[in-house]
Formats: sequence, structure tokens, C-alpha cells
Amino acid sequence: MDLSRAVWRKSTRSGSSGNCVEVAAPPQVVMVRDSKQRQGPVLSFSPSEWVAFIEGIKAGGFEA
Repeated sequence: MDLSRAVWRKSTRSGSSGNCVEVAAPPQVVMVRDSKQRQGPVLSFSPSEWVAFIEGIKAGGFEA
């Protein structure tokens, strides 16, 4: 997949610690990468997988 035209976003709640992820969502896929390693690996999810993940976060499903 050509990522050269992907528009990456970082949360406005990200602090200055540098421990952030960036998300891009071209059609039919949601991609996530480490903001410190922009040339590193990218995780890809279907839109329905991403929605399920976000809903799980909102429901507290990933609390430690």
C-alpha cells in the first residue's frame, strides 16, 4: 500500500512526552503508527475493527 499520500493525525490530547500514535484513514482501511518511528511498521484495521476497538475503549474494556 502506498502511504505517501496518507494524512496522519495525532490526538489533540497528546502531550509532549512523545509517546503517541498517529492514525490515517484512507478509504477501506484505518492505519496506526508510532509517531516517533514514522518510517516503521504500520498496523492496518478494517473500519469495523477500528469502530469495535474505539467502542471497547469507551466502555472501559482495556482498563488495567
